[in-house]
Amino acid sequence: MALSKRVLFIFQAIVCLCFFSLSQGNQQFSLRNLPPLQKASSFAAMRPETYDYIVVGGGTAGCPLAATLSLKYKVLLLERGGSPYGNRNVSYLENFHIGLSNMAPDSASQAFISTDGVINARARVLGGGTCINAGFYSRASSSFIQEVGWDEDLVNESFPWVEDKIVRWPKIAPWQAALKDGLLQAGVSPFNGYTYDHVSGTKVGGTIFDETGYRHTAADLLAAGNPNNLRVLLHASVNRIVFNSQRGQLKPRATGVQFTDENGRLHQALLNSNCDSEIIVSAGAIGSPQLLLLSGIGPKNDLKSHKIPVVLHNKYVGKGMADNPMNSIFIPTKSPPRQSLIETVGITEAGVFIEASSGFGQSSESIHCHHGIMSAEIGQLSTIPPKQRSLEKAQEYAHTKLNLPKEIFHGGFILEKIDGPLSTGHLALIDTDVRNNPAVTFNYFSHPQDLTRCVYGIKTIERILRTNRFSELSANNDGFSMERVLNMSVQANVNLIPKHTNDTESLEQFCRDTVITIWHYHGGCHVGKVVDQQHRVLGVSGVRVVDGSTFSRSPGTNPQATVMMMGRYFGVMILRGRLGRAAGV
Repeated sequence: MALSKRVLFIFQAIVCLCFFSLSQGNQQFSLRNLPPLQKASSFAAMRPETYDYIVVGGGTAGCPLAATLSLKYKVLLLERGGSPYGNRNVSYLENFHIGLSNMAPDSASQAFISTDGVINARARVLGGGTCINAGFYSRASSSFIQEVGWDEDLVNESFPWVEDKIVRWPKIAPWQAALKDGLLQAGVSPFNGYTYDHVSGTKVGGTIFDETGYRHTAADLLAAGNPNNLRVLLHASVNRIVFNSQRGQLKPRATGVQFTDENGRLHQALLNSNCDSEIIVSAGAIGSPQLLLLSGIGPKNDLKSHKIPVVLHNKYVGKGMADNPMNSIFIPTKSPPRQSLIETVGITEAGVFIEASSGFGQSSESIHCHHGIMSAEIGQLSTIPPKQRSLEKAQEYAHTKLNLPKEIFHGGFILEKIDGPLSTGHLALIDTDVRNNPAVTFNYFSHPQDLTRCVYGIKTIERILRTNRFSELSANNDGFSMERVLNMSVQANVNLIPKHTNDTESLEQFCRDTVITIWHYHGGCHVGKVVDQQHRVLGVSGVRVVDGSTFSRSPGTNPQATVMMMGRYFGVMILRGRLGRAAGV
């Protein structure tokens, strides 16, 4: 569905307020074995063949999964987006905010708005969320690994497989160093140094950006596969999984998928006749439950309302959707800080994570997408109720802002986000076009413990701002006024939720009014309800789901490390299950 220009404009502001996950790294990984990346329209001219595995979604999990399976089997990887290579808005840290806010039909980022009124984004590019996030790399906690029931030895083999290829240690930026010192002075201790591990206290994590600011993504991991066995199609939008429901069959069996190419032409890719061949859905927490529904797996009444033939009634598909709420506070500084994304994190015992970003408000491009943050200073568009905002008002404000001194936009962000969360919602189809976003509800802060954690996080940021380290950075000689920075945030255009601008003394209300996303949404295909422990879809044969849609909570401070590891983990698990020692992995 097309977004209005007003929403487009507001979304660009949020992109600059919120900053995704960041990653780590050690050594460079050669892309010489990267398989050819072909347009989906080329499928018609290819020699007809069948596949051992068809992976739907070349994202954070799908790329390492496809690469691993291709070591022994013939794999078709279908990605609805384009290539990340040669796209400067994807590839370079300095363009992070521009790439994320670019909502052209062929861009790497597709915006959606939850029914809660929070503007969000999903990846639409080979490499998935690793192409549009903030790059932070931090492993899941050991308790998470135990909860999901994964083999710890295989987990500990799979994380380094990713890290050795695309993860690096950051050269810590000044704003990140200031946060480190501020966290320790505020009592978020001890300092755990540079580590991938999820441990309480303050640490520096890894990054998928190298020393030049170049981004290394999950797409790079395809080079670890067998290019002779791996076919990658771009701009391939999978419309549905095809099932064969013959009489006498205990379960409907997947036989292939239907997909549309970049020209709108329909194609069908087929599995071979081997009973172990599978469709593996790795389309992300929005795309995977959406595809199951479009394929006839889900609540039967919902399917019938869209005239979708019911393959299997399962009331849990699309349920239990969750998004970790984030609240971000802008900190004005004396001089422009260097650009940085997340490198330092404070992991509190209360289940609150503190991170930071800086330097994305000072370029001519940034000024366009940074329009909400200085609301209390310059009294612009956000003083108008969301439903009364018009394109004309937005353009008028943007033009006015171009004439403001850039010094007004000097500063960085400190953000808090919560573990879990405990608040959950649901996903439902709006129509049967896979290219359109479904309706998603996250019910932010509906669970009281989430709200309590948010308040704790804001109070932690207040303690950080009162430390000597941040007093030195203040744009005012008298340091930071918490009331002032809260007012600046509550009046900014960060979402479409009505504001309570006279109630900034209530931190609970502040949390609700200024909630934004950190793009860590998950759920919709939970283990035990939609898939089994091996992630095979319950009630049918030949389909698995391998991505964050199976999670009941987001892993660690930032999920990308765990999701990339997950792709490798399940690829190895499947190979060993079929071949034993002959798998060679």
